[in-house]
Amino acid sequence: MTRSRSRLVSHLLIWSAAAALSLTGCGPSDPDTTGGAGSQGTSGTTGAAGTTGAAGTTGAAGTTGAAGTTGAAGTTGAAGTTGVAGTTGVAGTTGAAGTTGAAGRGGVSGTAGSGGSSAAGSSGGGYAGRGGSAGGGGGRGGNAGSSAAGTGGTGTAGTGAGGSGMPSGMSAGCGKTPTIASSMYNNGTTIPITAGGKQRRYILNVPTNYDNTHPYKLIIAYHQLNGNDKQMYANGYYHLLNLSGNSTIFVAPNGQNGSTPCPGTGNGESGCGWPNSGDSDLALADALVKQIEDNFCVDTNRIFATGWSYGGSMSYRTACSRPLGAANGFTRAIAVYSGAQLSGNCTPSRPVAYYGSHGDNDSVLGYDGGVTLARNFAMANGCTWATPTKVTSGNHVCTDIANCMTGQPVRFCAFDGDHTPDPKDPGQSNSWEYQAAWDFFKQF
Repeated sequence: MTRSRSRLVSHLLIWSAAAALSLTGCGPSDPDTTGGAGSQGTSGTTGAAGTTGAAGTTGAAGTTGAAGTTGAAGTTGAAGTTGVAGTTGVAGTTGAAGTTGAAGRGGVSGTAGSGGSSAAGSSGGGYAGRGGSAGGGGGRGGNAGSSAAGTGGTGTAGTGAGGSGMPSGMSAGCGKTPTIASSMYNNGTTIPITAGGKQRRYILNVPTNYDNTHPYKLIIAYHQLNGNDKQMYANGYYHLLNLSGNSTIFVAPNGQNGSTPCPGTGNGESGCGWPNSGDSDLALADALVKQIEDNFCVDTNRIFATGWSYGGSMSYRTACSRPLGAANGFTRAIAVYSGAQLSGNCTPSRPVAYYGSHGDNDSVLGYDGGVTLARNFAMANGCTWATPTKVTSGNHVCTDIANCMTGQPVRFCAFDGDHTPDPKDPGQSNSWEYQAAWDFFKQF
């Protein structure tokens, strides 16, 4: 280990001890009302609709009639709630999906058919869901079509979409009874898992009113240097558990000391962190997400990571290497408290919503390094970068970077203070940090 690395570890040892004592915790509903139209309707296969091409709520397209040359789908673009497309009819050659129809959140998509010519999600900040269709309209397995809209649909409309126009993703565990026994979660029990050829572990919390037909957010909470999964459980996953209102599944993985998994049982372990040697900590993240998705109903479009210090480093690396939209990605947004690149260098190439905070007098991981992490994701998110306001006294200040891609915001909060997970404004008894992070996550 280099001399600078030794100093880093020394400082982190000091602050993690403080964190174990001081980690005290202290949005509106999903706004997607403009998700893309008719991404899942199934058009007829050969014949043509009547001369007006209008989708009836239950009527079937004509079996042999000629296609109307200008026939259009209904002007509101909403597929009939139970209507079935004619078995042989074809929609008019220029018919377009209505301009205001919205696929509902959690709606079950119809079979993959031809969508409207205005592709799903074109007005709702559509984003390719993980393994799913483009935009806010489609179900996870459907694909937006490229020509006239189908006259009916086998899928039923839902009730709304998520913060960025993405539908809820349904994991493999939806509708199933978990194979992880209930005695293994919500009580601090460590759960063994094999990842990257190593025996690792994690702690799990599931909503107390868990419903296996409802997809839940998933938050991965990475501990700091000299911390462990038990510490994350003890402080409520950076105090987000109490703020979540039974809306979220939480998981706290345990780190490594060098390349050796941390085995301790106490509330903190000397040298335990996230060096990610040989990407072994990324392998743990991959294994965790798969195991939780296979056992519980997870919204695969709303998986987040958060952490302080070394945990912030691993959150950054998870988002950089496993962004939602990549072939093996899953990270929708992250919250990094006083972080740096300690888990291997990575420059993000895909957008991930980013929240960061840092103290101006951080003596362990410098303030400018925290700003750099935010800038890296601002570039990937298409933002117009401007240096955030730096605070040297008084209350914290959060800066929203301008002109980011729809649904991919970057926020950076500066405060007057040192290396701490619990910054407080003058006169405050509780930290503002965790409510700010939760407000950032819950918008998605």
